[in-house]
Amino acid sequence: MIQLIVLLPLLAAAIAGLGNKALGKLPAKIVTTGALFIACAMSWMIFVPFVAGHAEATVTPLFTWIESGSFDAQWALRVDTMTAVMLVVITSVSSLVHLYSWGYMDEEPDQPRFFAYLSLFTFAMLMLVTANNLLQMFFGWEGVGLASYLLIGFWFRKPSANAAAIKAFVVNRVGDLGFMMGIFGTYLVFNTISIPEILEAAPSMAGSTIGFLGYRFDTMTVLCLLLFVGAMGKSAQLGLHTWLPDAMEGPTPVSALIHAATMVTAGVFMVCRLSPMFETSPTALGFVTFIGAATCLFAATVGTVQTDIKRVIAYSTCSQLGYMFFAAGVGAYGAAMFHLFTHAFFKALLFLGAGSVIHAMHHEQDMRYYGGLRKSIPITFWTMTLGTLAITGVGIPLVGVGFAGFYSKDGILEAAFAAGGAGVGAYYVGVFAALLTSFYSWRLVFLTFFGKPRWAASEHIQHALHDAHGHDDHDTHGHGAEHDNAPAQEDAGDEPHAHGTAAHALPAGTGGYHPHESGLVMLIPLVVLSLGAVFAGFVFHDQFIGAEGGMEFWNGALAFNSHLMHAAHEVPTWVKFGPFTVMAIGLLIAWLVYIKNTDWPQRFVSTFGALYQFLLNKWYFDELYHFLFVRPAFAIGRFFWKFGDVGFIDRFGPNGLAALVVQGNKITRRIQSGYLYTYALVMLIGLAAAATWAMTR
Repeated sequence: MIQLIVLLPLLAAAIAGLGNKALGKLPAKIVTTGALFIACAMSWMIFVPFVAGHAEATVTPLFTWIESGSFDAQWALRVDTMTAVMLVVITSVSSLVHLYSWGYMDEEPDQPRFFAYLSLFTFAMLMLVTANNLLQMFFGWEGVGLASYLLIGFWFRKPSANAAAIKAFVVNRVGDLGFMMGIFGTYLVFNTISIPEILEAAPSMAGSTIGFLGYRFDTMTVLCLLLFVGAMGKSAQLGLHTWLPDAMEGPTPVSALIHAATMVTAGVFMVCRLSPMFETSPTALGFVTFIGAATCLFAATVGTVQTDIKRVIAYSTCSQLGYMFFAAGVGAYGAAMFHLFTHAFFKALLFLGAGSVIHAMHHEQDMRYYGGLRKSIPITFWTMTLGTLAITGVGIPLVGVGFAGFYSKDGILEAAFAAGGAGVGAYYVGVFAALLTSFYSWRLVFLTFFGKPRWAASEHIQHALHDAHGHDDHDTHGHGAEHDNAPAQEDAGDEPHAHGTAAHALPAGTGGYHPHESGLVMLIPLVVLSLGAVFAGFVFHDQFIGAEGGMEFWNGALAFNSHLMHAAHEVPTWVKFGPFTVMAIGLLIAWLVYIKNTDWPQRFVSTFGALYQFLLNKWYFDELYHFLFVRPAFAIGRFFWKFGDVGFIDRFGPNGLAALVVQGNKITRRIQSGYLYTYALVMLIGLAAAATWAMTR
């Protein structure tokens, strides 16, 4: 069964990709989507016995991959509790994304290629989570990197999509360098890349040292930090996060798949899979906690001012990943995986819901040109509201009733507080980030679905009204409106401002446009994911983070600290009410600002312009990296191009030889006069010279 789960998406990707347009759109969609739903059904069949406590970890060997001296890389599929959880997450979200794409990508001419890429993405992630050794994990790790490049740049005629794909690929290469060095160092230390053997031997290496960069450091700290650099790249942690918002240039279903079930969850999975290694290094765990908390705060602050609906949700993902990492940093690996599990449902729901909104608004993504959509697209409204209730962690403390995010996010915060030390600081950072999360999440809902319609100001809506076909540039740009065309200024209420200035107010209203609800193939995934956003936390919280149930459920798949989880349930009452309180405050602030007093945003921008620009420009990370890395790289490239390649190699190489031949030809051409007596004179001189040489010999 596990072999079928892994190989069915690969087979479907090969059929759709190689068949392409010769196969046809409908057969390609049927093959890929059908394969994913079959894999999904079998994944749940594997997962349920683990939940019931009736399953044990198994390893299915396939073949010997590489064997050289002591290096032995066996290709095998490992299935334990962590794998079962990831199988359900990956195949469930991917199958629903495939189905959703039937409607969203209906007018796309290259559908077979798109669905092939989606299935390839899923296969690579499945290879990553079933890996039994580090090299096999790296294969899946690079596979999702390749697939993300292909999907983000799917509309390859769109320059911004190409730039975003290259950015994602290059930034992840930085993280992958750290991951590779971590794998090399792990093999050097343990003389194996088998994950079970490494985890078994890891405690014995605590306290040892290793030479690195000319100095001696703690062995496990060096290995864990190098491996975590890879996780920072894949999971978009602070410093290597810059690719994630730009990845929104890809089609919306791609965003849902990347953010909910693949790629960005790979780093969290890797840290939890290797948790016995990280447990041997308090320094590495402290660094993971710091980076996770910093990312959580950074992304939440930036999300409060974004106007592109997909970018708001993208920064939300970055922030939620920060929660997962600082949970792992304080030793609550079960809580990290639980939030990964619940987050997959409500984040996929929010992204696909955003896609439904964008579809209804003729691919307009600026929330300032929405408003009043709850009556036009009611199913999308209610499902996105459920997703917002889940991500903001709405629930009743002590009673223990709430949406999915209430159980998983509160579990992380309580575990962080119970861990003490750096965990207490992470708790306060996480609580403040929860306030911001509530604010920007409800801001998205209020700007999109409430207030007066502001559709008339949208260029895309005007395009829809004046273009008889509505998609005349579709072949060139795909859903060409899926780009960040928003003005730089914050919304001041019901009337968006052209170029961000209050002096040029655009007319509000519908402009004669009537948004429409999405089709059934797009709404079914929203409804199914809503069930996960509502019930996933309530149903599975005891298995994932229960002090006793968690130990039995994880069964050694990760380093589960039952004492920490028991302490988390015993934290003071005010600690439990902290997330609930800030969630309510964030909701209240969003309601006051975007429903009650719609002039407050403009007043805030006028008063705190520097802070607003700092957040709007994402703490200037892109500008800093452009100055430190991009410009010097281009300068070095230009130097080698103009002075190295053109100025030296070409000048003294092929171009120089060609010029020498040309000049020689000019000289010899002058000798060729065409007169017979000239040639006779030359022959006579040559004969005399030859005779003279012969006589002197």
